[in-house]
Amino acid sequence: MRAAQTKIVDREILAESLRAEKGRGKIIVFANGIFDGLHVGHVRYLEAARAEGDLLVVGINADASARILKGPGRPILGEQARATLVAALRCVDFVVIFGEPNVESLLERLRPEVHAKGTDYTAETVPERVVAERLGIRVAIVGDPKDHSTRALLESVRKAPHG
Repeated sequence: MRAAQTKIVDREILAESLRAEKGRGKIIVFANGIFDGLHVGHVRYLEAARAEGDLLVVGINADASARILKGPGRPILGEQARATLVAALRCVDFVVIFGEPNVESLLERLRPEVHAKGTDYTAETVPERVVAERLGIRVAIVGDPKDHSTRALLESVRKAPHG
């Protein structure tokens, strides 16, 4: 098993590695998210994504794109910290940080066989569904029901009595 830091790779190096893995018949799964305040819902999503194939690649939103998506005060953890936490999970094989508003360009470059999204999406609401369909990438909705969130976790911490 590789150390977490060695799993975080540049997209061009990752594309080459994945090409070699595909040549060995491996099925590549791609999942993505902000993963700010890693919680049980994230772990279940990533474990379910990994079950869809042989290797799991996780795209992590860069700080700037996370801020745009989540608003002021977010992310709580910087992109390198978030990437390291996700990379430390046994089910994750590679992590790549991206700054684009969605993962269409990563799907184009990496060409996974499966694009895994959480249960807060449906097949019709996946932002990259048109690109995935054009590339022949199967979209899989995975994980447990979306009843965990970093926002709720942060709110419970804020409301907890401190003493």
